[in-house]
Amino acid sequence: MTPAVAEAAIRDFQDTFAAVRREIGRVVVGHEHAIDVILTAFFAGGHVLIEGVPGIGKTLIVRSLAEALNLTFNRVQFTVDLMPADITGTRVINEGADGRREFVFVPGPVFAHILLADEINRATPKTQSALLEAMAEQQVTVAGTSHPLAPPFFVLATLNPIEMEGTYQLPEAQLDRFLFKVLLDYPSAAELERILGETTAAELPAVRPVLPRETAARRVEELKRLVRQVLVAPHMERHVAALVRATVPAAGELPEAMARYVTYGSSPRGGQALILGAKVMALLAGRPHITFEDVERVALPALRHRLVMSYAAEAAGVDAAQVVEGVLASARHARA
Repeated sequence: MTPAVAEAAIRDFQDTFAAVRREIGRVVVGHEHAIDVILTAFFAGGHVLIEGVPGIGKTLIVRSLAEALNLTFNRVQFTVDLMPADITGTRVINEGADGRREFVFVPGPVFAHILLADEINRATPKTQSALLEAMAEQQVTVAGTSHPLAPPFFVLATLNPIEMEGTYQLPEAQLDRFLFKVLLDYPSAAELERILGETTAAELPAVRPVLPRETAARRVEELKRLVRQVLVAPHMERHVAALVRATVPAAGELPEAMARYVTYGSSPRGGQALILGAKVMALLAGRPHITFEDVERVALPALRHRLVMSYAAEAAGVDAAQVVEGVLASARHARA
């Protein structure tokens, strides 16, 4: 790729990202940082876990993303009685015109470009595992037959932190499948006033598609391939590897003040999330290579859900975000 072509491709990525962000902002009040993180994960090719109280716009953000990109969208409300077939689809007996009967696969809601898995922790582990296969393998298996999911495939799952009754905690292996975790805060007083005014008006704001329906999926895949082409220097790979190892108590590199608060650190997927997220940050900054600042900007959503905290942390009121910030501060001090 020549410098001129690379510059044009980066500019096209920036324009598309900004246009999608602008269209989502037409209907979603606030949550600007969360929207940026979700878009970063989408173009990096990963999935996102959102934690927030009900009614603050989680569904609206995801639906608006699908409408802005002109991609298909489905929503699944997870409940304790939801079965794997309710997500993946199932086989039914179909009788043809000649009277012959045969099994036909009827796709479930997972067969969409963008899937909202609402309150995923309400489903049983068996149902969660069906979604896990779709997230990890980009396919579902029904009656021994695999059915591929059309790219792009993006899962945005939500957690309700208020109600714990009747929920099943997500295992660490499934949490690790999410590229980023985003926390949605309650709206401020000014934002709440805007929400009340806009959602009760005679005309509701609408999202305008940024991409034509016929080429939307192909264009998104092209932009995701561009993200993969961003350069990562050897010293940046060493830096990311050091950050990940610094979260692992057994490695002996976690700052002493934080070591007793962490039971298990980040997996290698945390490093992959750091680099992929940093690549998107680099493109948004107009660069074909990542920097230390790009990595820092995505460190919190990439690592916080991958740390298993100890009982000492709970007793001391220390959370994973504070550990990640401590690791970043140590890394900055070492570079100075």
